Amino acid sequence: MKKLSTKMFPFIIVALSSFLLGAFIIYETTDKPITKEVITSAEKVFGISFSEAQKDSMLDLLNQRLESYQSIRKIDLNNSIPPAILFNPIPEGAKFKTKQLPFKLSNYSSVKMPKDINDLAYYSVGELGYLLKTRKISSVKLTEFFLNRLKKYGPGLHCVITFTDDIAMQEAKKADEEIAAGRYKGPLMGIPFGVKDLLAVKGYKTTWGAAPYKDQTIDVNATVVKKLEAAGAVLIAKLSMGELAMDDVWFGGLTRNPWDTTQGSSGSSAGSAAAVSAGLVPFAIGTETWGSIVSPSTRCGDTGLRPTYGRVSRHGAMALSWSMDKIGPICRNVEDCAIVFKAIYGPDGIDQTVYNYPFNYTPKINLKGMRIGYLVDDFNHKYAFKSTDSLTIVEMKKLGATLVPIKLPNLPVNDIAFILDAEAGAAFDVLTRSGKVDLLVRQGKDNWPNIFRASRFIPAVEYINANRVRYMLIQDMEKMFDQNKIDLYLAPSDEGDNSLVTNLTGHPLVVVPNGFINHNHPTSITFVGRLFDEGKILEVAKAYQDATGYQLKHPPMFR
Repeated sequence: MKKLSTKMFPFIIVALSSFLLGAFIIYETTDKPITKEVITSAEKVFGISFSEAQKDSMLDLLNQRLESYQSIRKIDLNNSIPPAILFNPIPEGAKFKTKQLPFKLSNYSSVKMPKDINDLAYYSVGELGYLLKTRKISSVKLTEFFLNRLKKYGPGLHCVITFTDDIAMQEAKKADEEIAAGRYKGPLMGIPFGVKDLLAVKGYKTTWGAAPYKDQTIDVNATVVKKLEAAGAVLIAKLSMGELAMDDVWFGGLTRNPWDTTQGSSGSSAGSAAAVSAGLVPFAIGTETWGSIVSPSTRCGDTGLRPTYGRVSRHGAMALSWSMDKIGPICRNVEDCAIVFKAIYGPDGIDQTVYNYPFNYTPKINLKGMRIGYLVDDFNHKYAFKSTDSLTIVEMKKLGATLVPIKLPNLPVNDIAFILDAEAGAAFDVLTRSGKVDLLVRQGKDNWPNIFRASRFIPAVEYINANRVRYMLIQDMEKMFDQNKIDLYLAPSDEGDNSLVTNLTGHPLVVVPNGFINHNHPTSITFVGRLFDEGKILEVAKAYQDATGYQLKHPPMFR
């Protein structure tokens, strides 16, 4: 291994100190000092070799830093406190639209109450909103209907952590009174919904799906919850999530896929996706750091919108990765996503990462001649959804779009994925050091306890350099859009690096059902757009949904 010159010493000391001070103090620190032997052991993981003189010179500084770490740990750094470093997803020189246009919806005037009230289970938000607006049904009756479905089917799906009956009936009654008085707020007024249980709601537990937090209460209402309540929506349940936002296993068991209850619903927005798919709520709120809206929406046959990073306030939400966490709706169809997103996007004066750009959406768009990219290499691979994805490509061409083959930037994105691990390790540092991480259900090599511990071995310099590569990725993604003259592209939902790339860069996407494989298991396709251009991908995805109708198919056992 090559020896380092003394000229490099000032640069490596920061990296080594950060590494050592984390690596050897995973739980409560002993009084034993760092020695040259400890540095020698660390070199093997670090990939750098030091001379004996360099090691000797480091010792005083490393041990001083050790004392600083011990001092910092006496401060109560709970999960709600962000680092004073804000991720910026905006490329150099980028300009965005600033004009807010009128928000347009489809015409729902032909919607009628069904003969069988059970058919309401799969009415869209737009349809239910019209029935409420025209007082064909009351919010109280609609809320009771969905609460009953949740209580009937929720236990079998393991998708509900907490019912919020008390506030639900109060809010439903209030919605009815305001509608009757002519104070109609919009299409969400009186609509029941559920939220992933990492969003705080006053007076109710917020468990994060994890046993160490199953009795936790947080005395705030998350901004997303407040915005939906301001729009008149009615919260009826806090829905299950994979513990600490991983997969679909939580302290109450495995959340099930309504299309195949022998299967998990995927995660981590497991309960949100399952409840929407089974017709237990008209819409739900999920979150994504790396696949947690896309994956369960795909598995359960839902439509999910993962907005641009910095679009929706995360105040009151569990932090997993401050630079990657995003909040978005899981719905019946694309237009429902637009309706919900309109209510939740924008600054709240608390989350400093939120940008103030307009959201423009119209339900009709002409795809004739529109240039839409597609990830040619990914679509050419052999993968599970290839048959249905190929038909999607054909359908988009039939709708008039010009499909442009594109490739993602050629950067080692999987090698910088530890950015998430580093931030998650910090977010749950107290849990790890307390030893309560051992209470999590899943304890395998690929699960949080092991990841949190291993995150201690990520040097600060390597974390920062990974984010410098991320900066390059952001610039290259902008060039990809510009050079191909596209505003959006198609990507397989379950193939290639697109999920990781776009979660690192913060680009928005909408995932929609596009068929079935293997005896009625849903598949999906993903529409990815430019930063802050959710409107365009929603419009194009709606055109595809209107032409194909896969969003109208529902799991038979819950009809």
